[in-house]
Amino acid sequence: MIVVIQRVSSSSVKVDDRIVGKIGVGLNILLGIKKGDTSKDIEKLVNKIVNLRIFSDENGKMNLSLLDVQGEALIISQFTLAGNVKKGRRPSFDDSEKPELANALYEEFVQEVEKVGVHTQTGEFGAMMDVSIQNDGPVTFIIDSEELN
Repeated sequence: MIVVIQRVSSSSVKVDDRIVGKIGVGLNILLGIKKGDTSKDIEKLVNKIVNLRIFSDENGKMNLSLLDVQGEALIISQFTLAGNVKKGRRPSFDDSEKPELANALYEEFVQEVEKVGVHTQTGEFGAMMDVSIQNDGPVTFIIDSEELN
């Protein structure tokens, strides 16, 4: 699994001109699911994301986690993160998980973030979405579950 997390002061997602998810201070999480990803990938990523100290403390240093600041999460499925652009000019999505399996893992990811006490909003799996991000910093990280212990 690959995630792009962005520290935000606010973020929202629209489908067909209606807001389906909206948060204040927290993280915008774009989630890409690759073939072979499992619940273990979810466990590693969720633990890393909610505990990553990327929010500013009273001295302006990145020293607080999403849990520390009681931030929210807007989780959006983005299959293009599993795309491969090494060859040619058109991305290959051969490494992206099949939609039915990816949706199940996406839903599990959302549930696991909620279980640790983070207020969570979502996009709509498989839909064309317009995402508005008020990136705070900007602070953005890319995390691949294959690279985590």
